[in-house]
Amino acid sequence: MERPHLVYTTFPDAATALAVGEALVRARLAACVNVLPGMASVYAWKGAIEHGAEVVAILKTRESLSAALAAALKERHPYETPIILHLAVAEADPDTAAWILAETGGGSAS
Repeated sequence: MERPHLVYTTFPDAATALAVGEALVRARLAACVNVLPGMASVYAWKGAIEHGAEVVAILKTRESLSAALAAALKERHPYETPIILHLAVAEADPDTAAWILAETGGGSAS
């Protein structure tokens, strides 16, 4: 069975994260997008140290859709350089994996 895959990204606010997330779920590129508000960030950007409030989004997909999901996410993302981190899933509960595969258009792929 094909493995689930997670993508980590951040957004400026929950409304944007939810709107982009819904578009990706409707497109069946992700089975689910978890939006976690209330994150404070400190980061280097163009030679300066920045501080900001952001939200985390964790997208659940399948390995074979990771590149397409990343491209669609980048296309819809409001940041000039969005953070898109691919997190390989070493193991998943079989029912969880089957649900992710089914919701991203694949049923029980091999």
